[in-house]
Amino acid sequence: EISQQSGGMSKTLHLKGCSLFRHRVVAATLSGKAIRISDIRLDSDEPGLKDFEASFLRLMEKITNGSQIEINDTGTKLRYKPGIIVGGMGLEHDCGKTRGIGWFVEGLLCVLPFAKHHVSITLRGLTNDETSICVDTLRTVTLPLLRRFGIEQGLELRVSKRGVRPDAGGEVQLVCPTVRELKPINLVEPGKIRRVRGVAYATRVSPQMPNRVVDSAKGLLIKFLPDVYIYTDHSKGAAAGASAGYGVSLVAESVEGCIYGADAPAMPGELPEEVGVRAAKEL
Repeated sequence: EISQQSGGMSKTLHLKGCSLFRHRVVAATLSGKAIRISDIRLDSDEPGLKDFEASFLRLMEKITNGSQIEINDTGTKLRYKPGIIVGGMGLEHDCGKTRGIGWFVEGLLCVLPFAKHHVSITLRGLTNDETSICVDTLRTVTLPLLRRFGIEQGLELRVSKRGVRPDAGGEVQLVCPTVRELKPINLVEPGKIRRVRGVAYATRVSPQMPNRVVDSAKGLLIKFLPDVYIYTDHSKGAAAGASAGYGVSLVAESVEGCIYGADAPAMPGELPEEVGVRAAKEL
């Protein structure tokens, strides 16, 4: 439940509950308004902030100057006073093993274009995870959409290492330019799908795994349109992260420039053919 209370003459916005935590922090950072959140999972067996939420606060602190974060002993109350969004080069952050890197990047992409300086940040953790959008979908769907708003020069997301559950070990570098204002876009008609692209990835497993995923996904998609191409990315050595896993990310492009994305990391005990079919059906 989300409840908001009037702060009266106070400049602090009072909120309750843990819902939309990331949205609240991003909105506060962009607007420069201090927020106070109380009753964070108060009735839960594990009350207070989760580790990934605390990590997101630390991430906001790294890209700003002058932010103040106050958390009580139980983690059920938080006060966040955002500083100036400065950005910077050579930043680093460990996203942990609870949520994927994509969860953090989504929040960053709302803030970084309005920083004082261009940003280059290295994020470590889970690159492909069932609880968050995967880095491949971010690169092929989210970034092209941002370019339509005028965030073009230098916008990039590079995957250096892939990391899957349970031990992660992934690493990506996000480079984001700054803009004075966003351009308006007109994307009303989705249009018909003209082609499908994708990548089937694998870390510390047989190269046959992504090939089987490709065959099953393409076998279903080819029934609807002929232009389907899914390439494989088999990571080896240091680039393979710390755990074994595989999955696929698919992208469909329309004649009007609309982009649809779907990703499917392999679940425990799931066959490669099942992963490919699941991703194709989601798309």
